[in-house]
Amino acid sequence: MTEPSWDHYRAALAVIEEGSLSGAARALGLTQPTLGRQVAALERALGTVLFTRSPAGLAPTEAALTLAPYARSLKATAEALRRAVVAEAEGLSGRVRITASEVVGAEVLPPILAELHGRHPGLALDVVLSDRMQDLLRRDADIALRMAPPTQEALVARRVGTVTLGLYGHRRYLGRRGVPEVPADLARHSVIGFEAETPFLRAMMRMTPALGEAPFAWRSDNTLAQLAALRAGFGLGVCHTALAARNPELIRVLPDIVWELPTFVVMHEDLRALRRCRMVFDALAEGMAAYCRYDGREESA
Repeated sequence: MTEPSWDHYRAALAVIEEGSLSGAARALGLTQPTLGRQVAALERALGTVLFTRSPAGLAPTEAALTLAPYARSLKATAEALRRAVVAEAEGLSGRVRITASEVVGAEVLPPILAELHGRHPGLALDVVLSDRMQDLLRRDADIALRMAPPTQEALVARRVGTVTLGLYGHRRYLGRRGVPEVPADLARHSVIGFEAETPFLRAMMRMTPALGEAPFAWRSDNTLAQLAALRAGFGLGVCHTALAARNPELIRVLPDIVWELPTFVVMHEDLRALRRCRMVFDALAEGMAAYCRYDGREESA
């Protein structure tokens, strides 16, 4: 059997995602007949039907749904390959894709990346903010900042320090509601927390049972929303000690409550040969190491 072209897989994936030949053709910048021929060629090569007609358009068969995640992986790899080749050819005017948690990406990285971009203005940076761990093996990103050690052998990781978290309240809130003296006092306070239970949240509850017993008055799985609520004086919430140090209105409470997150800069080992990736990797490692050096344990109400 002749191996199908990547173009044919790309065509089928576009139909799955767009739901019609016309929509897929527009998404790929092709004519509808050309895209139709590519899908038909893939069906012949695989010996199976990938789509059936429905009132809503083209419905993917079980074979197409099985194919889809592999085609998405091919797409991600192709895009990463294109970025790598183009960027390396352009030297320091290439593009690097970085992923980080919401808080780190929005609050910590901008000054680090601004300084890097100031030195190399031709360097373009894509920053993906997500508390979901991106897959570097699939090349969802080039470089990741992670609060857990990577487990895949093909990844290069550098531990840059530990991000320390504590419990904080805005000065305005504490003036209204008072300062908790012992963990049991959290039951009478407005606590900012998560809606969905996550491994991190379960670990926090194990370390601080009183936090789990206090009903969350503000619930959001978006950590930037939690930070905004803390800054607005809604209640008590968890915050990076280094980040809270930038705002004198945020006061540390119950300073014996401490959570620590080991922090790593990670990239695929194949990217070490690319100068722009090494440069961004080193800049992130240096900047995050400086950020991690502040643990803020002397801060308290």
